[in-house]
Amino acid sequence: MSDCLFCRMVAGEIPADVVHETDRTLAFRDINPQAPTHVLVIPKDHHPTVAAVAQADPDLLGAVVRAAAAVAVQEGLATEDGVEPGYRVVTNTGPAAGQTVHHLHLHVLGGRPMTWPPG
Repeated sequence: MSDCLFCRMVAGEIPADVVHETDRTLAFRDINPQAPTHVLVIPKDHHPTVAAVAQADPDLLGAVVRAAAAVAVQEGLATEDGVEPGYRVVTNTGPAAGQTVHHLHLHVLGGRPMTWPPG
């Protein structure tokens, strides 16, 4: 989609601070970080929401989640077993949830204590 910011990043038209990439996913640092570590993980194919990709291509959703876990380990937010010290994965769906780019993206947040409720 030529008007999608994240599709343009995948195409190399817009630069991104890439930290992890697979054949189906791309992970890059958020330009407005909400934690010391704030990485966005996206599928390279355009899907507007987590529900859309779950319905259209469940294997791709699994690849996005695996990429988020790999980013957490790479960034020192988790050990190989995926536990310590800890991190949060968030996805926003729709305007009421704060979704501003309508291309599925998981936020991997860490490097500080996470409070609940998130806000």
